[in-house]
Amino acid sequence: MDFTAFQLKIQEFLPGISLKFSEPMEKHTSFRIGGPAQVMAFPKNAEELSQILKASKLLDLNVRILGAGTNILAPDAGISGMVICLKDCLDGMELLSDNRVRIAAGVTMARGAMFAAGKSLSGLEFAHGIPGTVGGGVYMNAGAYGGEICQVCESVDVMDMDGSIQTIPGDQMGFSYRHSRLEDEGGIVLSAVFALTPKPETEIREKMQELMGKRRASQPLDKPSAGSAFKRPVGGYAAALIDGAGLKGYRVGDAAISEKHAGFAVNLGNATASDVQELLRQVSDKVFENSGIRIEPEVRIW
Repeated sequence: MDFTAFQLKIQEFLPGISLKFSEPMEKHTSFRIGGPAQVMAFPKNAEELSQILKASKLLDLNVRILGAGTNILAPDAGISGMVICLKDCLDGMELLSDNRVRIAAGVTMARGAMFAAGKSLSGLEFAHGIPGTVGGGVYMNAGAYGGEICQVCESVDVMDMDGSIQTIPGDQMGFSYRHSRLEDEGGIVLSAVFALTPKPETEIREKMQELMGKRRASQPLDKPSAGSAFKRPVGGYAAALIDGAGLKGYRVGDAAISEKHAGFAVNLGNATASDVQELLRQVSDKVFENSGIRIEPEVRIW
């Protein structure tokens, strides 16, 4: 292919780093939605990530950080600037002393949970069915079935947008429901240390299988989605409120509320980001009209 002057300049600034130009975001999001990213970078380590951040600053590029894309709605028009994809790039897991494990940000939550189980360490069972990465999970304090990242996170290595690295203790991460201080202050998760509890491996794996069974039975895993579409509101559960408003199966274009689980917005085949946004808006309004409770999207809308 012929490279543009911009593309040649990026390659000059970032020799040896894996780059893709005009890369469709739909290939990198679980919704299977999104236009092309101007440039997408795949750093293999913290040093390459730092290089990419510094080059982006010099070239005045907007930067977005992408994990597994399981909670992202990318725009139909695409993304200008730099998207840094960490999934399977920042990789690695290690057993530390005192029943702790360190897991890199690009490792999926499922792999991290399986690694801990293999070391007979309990505490990440809830994460086994969460499709995102550890970095994304820490960033938003992911949780399921009564478990949350904040319950087991001892510390997080974070890189700021200038490439500097600091270690933040878990109790200083500002964890709350689907939130951490990184959302307010910025910063990229490099890895996290989890403090776990010894337990027989067979018991841990049985628990993970039980939770996966519940997930398969209740969630529309056969259709593209971004998991729970709405945050849990004070005074109720989003799925119950949506179901109570008679909105299972409600559609805007090819975006729909799942017939199987009212808390999920799914792509029926050719949904656009605009379809999904309009669906979320209309559902929020209709639930408010029906219940007086306003539900807000959990999906991160880029």
